[in-house]
Amino acid sequence: MSRPEKRAERILIVDDDSRIRQMVTRYFEDEGFVVIGASDGQAMRKALSDNVIDLILLDLVLPNSEDGLSLAREIRAGSDVPIVMLTGRDDVLDRIIGLEVGADDYIPKPFHLREVLARVRSILRRRKPVEPVAQDVGQVLEFDGWKLEISRRRLLNPGEQEVELTTGEFDMLAVMVRNSGRVLTREMLMDQTRGRQFEAYDRSIDAQIARLRKKIEPDPAHPTFIRSVRGVGYIFTGDSSAAKSAAGAD
Repeated sequence: MSRPEKRAERILIVDDDSRIRQMVTRYFEDEGFVVIGASDGQAMRKALSDNVIDLILLDLVLPNSEDGLSLAREIRAGSDVPIVMLTGRDDVLDRIIGLEVGADDYIPKPFHLREVLARVRSILRRRKPVEPVAQDVGQVLEFDGWKLEISRRRLLNPGEQEVELTTGEFDMLAVMVRNSGRVLTREMLMDQTRGRQFEAYDRSIDAQIARLRKKIEPDPAHPTFIRSVRGVGYIFTGDSSAAKSAAGAD
């Protein structure tokens, strides 16, 4: 039996400059993408309603009183589709606001198409592989005598004592245990635990890891479970496994 053919990823470019839309369309189609163009917010909404879009390239300055920031807010209110802002304005404030409203990246004009392609591929790649926190109500994740009870959202140490975790710490640990032995970038952890919130850009991922180490590591200064990978991110090295808890067990 033959394997189903992989669907080409769809990029929506929203820009009122037809030359830019044509240039991006030709380049990305040559790279195997399906590209849909829109000149304004109205055309963007129709494209989103008619197609499954994997990523949006969104110009910051658009006609008809709708700018990219307002459209980004509108998109993010109902979807987590990745957004890359494009703009000819080299303004740090615009970039900060764009990231705050939910954009994943920001590329100033004029840009090199190879750079845009690299960033697009990086964002799409980050969003696929990491296994998120499971919703299986009966599942228990175990590592080196520790137990992470998914449904009860609690952590038990090897002595069966509960260790209090914040919501963010619990989600962080669950993602890491599920992906034990695999290097996870800060962006991957951010996507799976914080929904790409802007605060993750100020090293809050590192701060949360530091707090988590204090709760589970025998020696937080020399961690054995959550280890740093210089210039990349973190790797969980505990001996992990998943088990089903007994239904109705206390």
